Amino acid sequence: MAAPKGIDVKVDGQSVTIKGPKGTLTNSFDSALKVAVKDGVITVTRSSDEKNVRALHGLTRATINNMVIGVTQGYQKTLEIVGVGYRAAQAGKGISLQVGFSRPIEVTAPAGVDLKVEGQNRIHITGPDKQAVGLWAAKIRRIRPPDLYKGKGIRYAREEVHLKPGKGGKKGA
Repeated sequence: MAAPKGIDVKVDGQSVTIKGPKGTLTNSFDSALKVAVKDGVITVTRSSDEKNVRALHGLTRATINNMVIGVTQGYQKTLEIVGVGYRAAQAGKGISLQVGFSRPIEVTAPAGVDLKVEGQNRIHITGPDKQAVGLWAAKIRRIRPPDLYKGKGIRYAREEVHLKPGKGGKKGA
């Protein structure tokens, strides 16, 4: 894959460091693979044609591609809060969630992941590392997942929650 202009790629043994306008990402890869950079093109070659090495080859190529996209464009996940009285507020670099517990829940993300609240019911998680952004979105969603009967809770944007009918929903009884 060709690295875009403005991206600095360094390979040190099994470690790959990619530096761009959105940040710097470093990742280590299996010794069965060799990563090389020549004339702005990043290549991944494998030592054998075994099934697990072929799988690692695809994983490594996709991970490096995600790193390049992350340092150039970045990644974003959006969460929505649904429910009467449920809301989020910006609290410094973190957020404060009021989602039906007796006290607000404070969430502070690590360096490299930004949490922003839009209005009172949308949370944007952004950062260059796709894995960290997805992990923090899942951690925040896990605080109050969508209720299957009422639909209240924290969900991903455009996530469809299929509601169960409840006790009165039985037909033919």
